[in-house]
Amino acid sequence: MITRFLNFRTPSFFYWIFTPSLDGFLFALRTTIAACLSLGIALWLELDSPIWAPMTVWSVAQLSRGESLSKARWRIIGTLTGGVAALIFVGIYPQAPWLFFPLIALWIGLCSGLATFVSNFRSYALVLSGYTCAIICMDVVPYTGSIFMFAVSRASYIILGVLCEAFIGLLFAFNQDRLAHLKIRQKLESALTLVADTLGHILQRDTSALTEARKLFGTILSINDQIEFAELEMGAHGHEGDHARAALAAVSALLSRSFGMATRLELLSSNHQDFDTVAKAFRQFLQGFSTRLPKEEEISELLAELQHLRDICRRYATPHRQKVISTPGQTTMLEDKTTIITHSALDERILFSSLGDLIGDLEEAITEYHASTHSVRGDHFQFQRHTYRDGRLAFNNGFRAALTILVTSFIYEITAWSNGNTLISITALICGLFATKENPVLGTIKFLKGLAVGWCVAWVLCFIFIPMVTTYEPLILILSSVMMVGGLARANPATAPAASAFNLLMPLMLGIQNHHVIDEAKFYNTNLAIMLAGVTAVLIFRSILPFNRKAEEFRLRRATLRELRNLASLHSTPQISAWIGHSTDRFSRLLSHVTTMTPRVEAGIQGTLATLTLGLNIIRLRGLLNREYLPESARRPIMLVLHHIEHASRRHGRAARITRAAIRRLRELDTQDHEAIIRLEITRALTHLVVIEHTLRTNENFLDASKPFRGESPIPLPHDEDSYAGHPQRA
Repeated sequence: MITRFLNFRTPSFFYWIFTPSLDGFLFALRTTIAACLSLGIALWLELDSPIWAPMTVWSVAQLSRGESLSKARWRIIGTLTGGVAALIFVGIYPQAPWLFFPLIALWIGLCSGLATFVSNFRSYALVLSGYTCAIICMDVVPYTGSIFMFAVSRASYIILGVLCEAFIGLLFAFNQDRLAHLKIRQKLESALTLVADTLGHILQRDTSALTEARKLFGTILSINDQIEFAELEMGAHGHEGDHARAALAAVSALLSRSFGMATRLELLSSNHQDFDTVAKAFRQFLQGFSTRLPKEEEISELLAELQHLRDICRRYATPHRQKVISTPGQTTMLEDKTTIITHSALDERILFSSLGDLIGDLEEAITEYHASTHSVRGDHFQFQRHTYRDGRLAFNNGFRAALTILVTSFIYEITAWSNGNTLISITALICGLFATKENPVLGTIKFLKGLAVGWCVAWVLCFIFIPMVTTYEPLILILSSVMMVGGLARANPATAPAASAFNLLMPLMLGIQNHHVIDEAKFYNTNLAIMLAGVTAVLIFRSILPFNRKAEEFRLRRATLRELRNLASLHSTPQISAWIGHSTDRFSRLLSHVTTMTPRVEAGIQGTLATLTLGLNIIRLRGLLNREYLPESARRPIMLVLHHIEHASRRHGRAARITRAAIRRLRELDTQDHEAIIRLEITRALTHLVVIEHTLRTNENFLDASKPFRGESPIPLPHDEDSYAGHPQRA
């Protein structure tokens, strides 16, 4: 619109300046105002380093208010922790640099490593405590007796910047709490609708639906990360966020169960009239699901219909039933239909049991979704999200950060450079920024570009414009125009990495003080230290323990298979939420490394999700063992299957054969005169064993933890079709 009004063609590279998005423009405007306000207050208070206040504003500012509030809160916590650490370290080794600098490096390495174990801005708080400690310690090196005042001063800049950003952000927040509730609701509705469509296609035996289902995991993970920020935007709230996370966990379990359902539909005998009728009823329910879910008055009816369908599945899955099943008039898809089942086929009972569990997961997801849309008085529900903690990645990040500090400290010691302390401080800051990224190599070059642009802009401002002004108003007029451009670049995804470096460090290069402007010698010395800090950090992070995508995939796959074997151990107590959380976390990291969807990558994704489904069926199979309804003759083959899965680290052919034998044995036991509850448990056990055997057989190469997976086709194993398809004489 602006371009059209001015009637000139926008340069393609600078389109984000002339035609920004509304959100990007508002972000740049509010952050620029907050940064100028914080600088004005810092100058008015005559703080010794006023430029750190606007630096904090740009460090905290995020495109969404929830992210900004979260980062601001954790920045204050990290600053206070780093200040306390600086007081302790300077007090321990005030005159022993060869002990002091390694201690600082160890602290930064520890903070960078621990930051890998937590998510979102909690990791930022940890790295911030590391480099805040280094900045305070380096500032006070010539004046160790003033450490307390330096720590208080540093904390003052941070808190001032955070408060200014929060205040201006609040002025720009329109109906923030209502929009946050609406945002969570819309995201959950989107996830549930996509899953419902996928389930409908799977029940129609559409194999392409499995590919769509795999893509949904990435969507679920992105929604999960945004719930925490939406909670902060709500202000005072109940446990809506916990219910939203629980709903997403139920959706993840539902997707995984849908993979198992597709496997059973493929393997088990077909032409089950009663199952087809109920499945058709469920598909018709799913077709109108997306239009009914947003309506508050429809939720209770949706849950009632699902409960009814689940009851039907439960009855059909129960053996030795001689009963007429009629459906109420409210379910139009089955109305006026009566079915008499006396000896339902075992395969059909397995399918009904699986469909009933699938409906139960959908029912749970809708219940949690409904609870997330409003606050419930007296609600104390809490949901713990499980994330995968990667010890190897933590060590790599910590080691690189500590090594970088040791290198710059060594340079400082042997050169006695007057700006060596600045070199160490800024190096610690940049290492903290890199350490929060799984693959820091990706953004290093763009970071250097932003740093170089910042140096050029700072040179122009320091030697041309700033010497011309002596009061606050014209100074802010000059700085605000530069900050506004930096904010627009930060809001543009293509230029965001470079803009982050520019916005953060360009103000520091200006060296603005209350009573004087920076001279040439100080400008070049200070900014040379800043540029060298960026180059040193980039070189070390790119050359020491560099990121290797294939090695990362192999390591994550081995971690998944190791946890899978632990699920089968009778000495462990697995949790479905933990397995889903760890697996989806690793899966999201694998997806983040993918640049091109090759057949090998597609095979790896398929193997990862097949392993997730395999683990869930193992956990549920162990749940059947814990209920102790199964007779010893049925428990022994199941325990033998779990034993072979637990101890199979390379080939799983033997485990697959043992599972097929267990399936045959349980089919034989089902024909014997057992109580209904025992035969029902046998049916449920077969429901899981069928999927376990198929996954072990068709993912033989992926499950081999001794070598990297190269997308090989599964090794064909002989299998007995009778293990799957039941026959009338056996059922």
